[in-house]
Amino acid sequence: MYVAVKGGEKAIRNAHRLLAEKRRGTTSVAEIGAEQIREQLSLAVDRVMAEASLYDRDLAALAVKQARGDLVEAIFLLRAYRTTLPRFGGTQPVDTAAMHVRRRISATYKDVPGGQVLGPTFDYTHRLLDTGLAAPALPAPALQSEESTPFSGVCPKVLSFLEQEGLLAPEEGADAAPGDLTRQPLELPAGRDIRLQNLARADEGLLLALAYSTQRGFGGTHPFVGEIRMGEVEVFFTPQELGFPVAVGEVTLTECESVNQFTGGKGRPVSFTRGYGLAFGENERKAISMALVDRALRSADYDEEMRGPAQNAEFVLYHSDNVEASGFLQHLKLPHYVDFQGDLKLVRALRAKAEKERNHAHA
Repeated sequence: MYVAVKGGEKAIRNAHRLLAEKRRGTTSVAEIGAEQIREQLSLAVDRVMAEASLYDRDLAALAVKQARGDLVEAIFLLRAYRTTLPRFGGTQPVDTAAMHVRRRISATYKDVPGGQVLGPTFDYTHRLLDTGLAAPALPAPALQSEESTPFSGVCPKVLSFLEQEGLLAPEEGADAAPGDLTRQPLELPAGRDIRLQNLARADEGLLLALAYSTQRGFGGTHPFVGEIRMGEVEVFFTPQELGFPVAVGEVTLTECESVNQFTGGKGRPVSFTRGYGLAFGENERKAISMALVDRALRSADYDEEMRGPAQNAEFVLYHSDNVEASGFLQHLKLPHYVDFQGDLKLVRALRAKAEKERNHAHA
């Protein structure tokens, strides 16, 4: 039971004022702009877009600023804003095979058509703190190397090589119309379309932990990263009045396809199976984690032993939404005076009863 807080309007206004002052920080330091966040904290912006299910870098950067860098709060802000937007319909599935690749690597094949495109990554840095970044830097000259522009050639999907050999289990139900988790509440059992939507906007930290748990034995698969690719894809929409698709823009996506061994079962031969991850922006850790958890959630489809939390759809899907989890956690800060007084009265009565029984026993 919750009770209304009365007479606190002035205190709440003061709390808002103090929050604005803390957000601004000391006035001797220049105020950070949303455009600076968008350009220089792009990975934070990409995570907010992905987990809020809204692709808008400017609004995501504004949310990060408003939330003082609290990304879960920023995701909450952007997802709440998303609910106010009109819905015109659904776009066609994006063709990631036609992606303008800025990064594309495979951990399963050394030599792949199109080559390994390292792109912007922390993978080969020394993880040493660069104190030089603390000083204001002069504008850097524009790079003119081939690494600064998207790869212009076609990069075929790496897993297509396994498909050509018949070594990759076929995807079932891939052509069926997907559900929409943003318009209908989650219901179990959930199909893979709903599970992937849930994972795409799930908390990166929880997905990372679940994916790590499958690598440590709390799951029945050993993953390989078949391919990671990041770049821009065109988005097509078919207006009802036109009846044919038109390009409405480009979005940056990160895609990961994992490869897992499958020992066969349910009439299926020994083969490889696939896990899939896709996220807005440059979001590699999230995409890999998503692919591993996606494959773990398919354990029942392959008649595999259920050995870990990542294989439990109810556990994963109901606890991975950080907006819902944060709201339920933080509601504990709201007044619970009546609830607590009831518990307090009960505990006092039980202690008094126990004390009375002890006294009778000693009499």
